[in-house]
Amino acid sequence: MSGTRTPGAGRAAAASSLDGLQARAQALTPHLAERLVAWQRQSGRHHLPWQGVQDPYRVWLSEIMLQQTQVMTVLGYYERFLKRFPDVKALAAASLDEVLTLWSGLGYYSRARNLHRCAQAVAQHFDGVFPRSAEALCQLPGIGPSTASAIAAFCFDERISILDGNVKRVLTRALAWGEDLAMVRHERALWQVAHTLVPARAQDMANYTQGLMDLGATVCSVRKPNCPACPWSDLCVARAQAQVEAFPVKTRKLKRSQRESWCLWLEHDEAVWLVQRPATGVWAGLWTLPLFDSEAALRAQVVPWQLHDPEPQPSIHHVLTHLDWHLHPRRLVCDQAPSVSLLTELVGAGALAQSGRWVPLADLHKFGLPAPFRRLLQARPQPSEDLFSPA
Repeated sequence: MSGTRTPGAGRAAAASSLDGLQARAQALTPHLAERLVAWQRQSGRHHLPWQGVQDPYRVWLSEIMLQQTQVMTVLGYYERFLKRFPDVKALAAASLDEVLTLWSGLGYYSRARNLHRCAQAVAQHFDGVFPRSAEALCQLPGIGPSTASAIAAFCFDERISILDGNVKRVLTRALAWGEDLAMVRHERALWQVAHTLVPARAQDMANYTQGLMDLGATVCSVRKPNCPACPWSDLCVARAQAQVEAFPVKTRKLKRSQRESWCLWLEHDEAVWLVQRPATGVWAGLWTLPLFDSEAALRAQVVPWQLHDPEPQPSIHHVLTHLDWHLHPRRLVCDQAPSVSLLTELVGAGALAQSGRWVPLADLHKFGLPAPFRRLLQARPQPSEDLFSPA
């Protein structure tokens, strides 16, 4: 099988290619596992706070936080979460607002909502004790197959492989698996073979699983991998073919969209008016400034009682996985705060009044705000001399 063969060449070719993949994996068993376990013990990462523990709560928490997030970013959040929620029952007993507040700035907020739902399920249905198999763990909210495999391997020595983005890269290179991973059957085939590569001894599973993570994170990088430092350097088929950076193959590109919103920054006496986002969609359940689809729509809301135009602030370009969001803050500093009832009367069930409240700026840390709004409000300018009073 060639690592550069055009992917998706039909059922017969895919079947033949799978046979080749299985043959290569068999030829490299048990050498890949033995090399990786020895390398991880000597050269892998050992300083991370979730390593060397068999507490499924801590492993689960780290795995969820590390999804599409750098280790250095996760460290502080992980410690704060454990301090506030030392076990799964404490997390289950908390409100979603508390969880989102601690998660604020970490991004991908559906993870936090699923984290809370999963903790409640474990507390309610398993008396706070995580199931011991990957199959059972997969039935819990927000736990996918790779996360379930990580918990089972680290905590219960189950002989099962993880398959996150780093591991896909490591294994497709080692085996020169050139099929398109955007196709489910090709990813399933890789995972099937990954399970056959795990160590024979269950007690080696923690080092092997951590080794896969460490190899992908520190050696087998997307670009310019450090092949001489790899324990598989002489076994890697892609390296032998001088095609390491050709793997993995994934042709389907994420479609990105553009969005613009105008944000009303309404401030009075060191407090700001925040609204809670709906329970679904981007930033679900978080607190933000009121958002409008246009500047005209924003102005229409405040025309009945403003004396001055809102003051434009520098625009913010916020990058999400699937979305480039351009935010345009407009600031009004009040010398007399419009009451909630007045806001309701003026805008009915509009963005200003619905789920809104005055929040002291000193209490922002108690609310779950998306990172761009937290940074914006923490770096606010001094109030303008031009204040306005509600009509």
